[in-house]
Amino acid sequence: MTGTVPASFTADDYEARMERAARQAAEAGLAGLLVAPGPDLVWLTGYTPTAVTERLTLLVLAAGRDPVLVVPTLEAPDAERAPGAPALTLRDWTDGKDPYAATAALLDANGRFGISDNTWAMHLLGLQKALPGTSYASLTEALPMLRAVKDAAELELLAAAGAAADAAFEEIRQVAFAGRRESDVAADLAALLRRFGHSQVDFTIVASGPNGANPHHEAGDRVIERGDMVVLDFGGLKDGYGSDTSRTVHVGEPTDEERRVHDLVREAQEAGFRAVRPGAACQEVDRAARAVIADAGYGEYFIHRTGHGIGVTTHEPPYMIEGEEQPLVPGMCFSVEPGIYLPGRFGVRIEDIVTVTEDGGRRLNNTARELVIVD
Repeated sequence: MTGTVPASFTADDYEARMERAARQAAEAGLAGLLVAPGPDLVWLTGYTPTAVTERLTLLVLAAGRDPVLVVPTLEAPDAERAPGAPALTLRDWTDGKDPYAATAALLDANGRFGISDNTWAMHLLGLQKALPGTSYASLTEALPMLRAVKDAAELELLAAAGAAADAAFEEIRQVAFAGRRESDVAADLAALLRRFGHSQVDFTIVASGPNGANPHHEAGDRVIERGDMVVLDFGGLKDGYGSDTSRTVHVGEPTDEERRVHDLVREAQEAGFRAVRPGAACQEVDRAARAVIADAGYGEYFIHRTGHGIGVTTHEPPYMIEGEEQPLVPGMCFSVEPGIYLPGRFGVRIEDIVTVTEDGGRRLNNTARELVIVD
């Protein structure tokens, strides 16, 4: 995380988020929430330490109590400048003191707490040693939907990030592909994302020819050839919120089979999008997209879930996958990205970020989904 905080969020916004999180924790039977540096802390307070070190920083939330941020004394001035700081009490500790004892004084000695997934093991073990009667559950397990429903300002930022990624695609489709390494095109994509406002580039997948059959292929030294199908999947953070889009292009004219597979994935992506509506289970989006591909005989080559949530990180709950019965709610944002991956030959993936509206869904990516021919 870069810790970039959009100016549109105020101390009141962060206070409301912390109150909501504490209330949801209580409703889930938890004594409170413990949040270490990472995306949850950024979302709840707007604060990211300059450097995450072995020194304990921890937000303590509990219903009916004021939020407290335990922070090293040398980092307290930075914490005080965070946009959510006016809604917090800062409790600093100095080197040589026991931060776990200081934190223990804020906790129910026999409580069960939700704890952010990226909390260092040494900190969790330190708390357990200080309070042997406590127990813990990861936030993904305890409150998976904590950040899932976005407000209007968040939706605006996600839409802007999507538009920036779209602008990067419109530029990259104009560059030469044939005769260049995948890593060269990936570098172009990263530069374009930054040019269009991204402060952080999380991934630039450029998977050509047989490499396209690996959904998470890392761009390498393979030279792209005429006749290659090329999967492009790229995204990152703009003003603190994520982008993530995939398009598949072809270098020169495709074969009939390549067009047929691409059209099939496009049809599956459309089916997944049309399944988005309030009250539908997440798995219904996966089922709709997967059915198109399975009915055409390619089911075994669609080897990943149909989508994942996005917000202050590029991957977060909810997940569009069989077995996920979480109902869709207006304001949720997630990818719809079916694919077909033919080992040793080529792959195709088409991905948009979609937000749930009051009566359906709205795409946040709007570049052409038809097969694009590049040079």
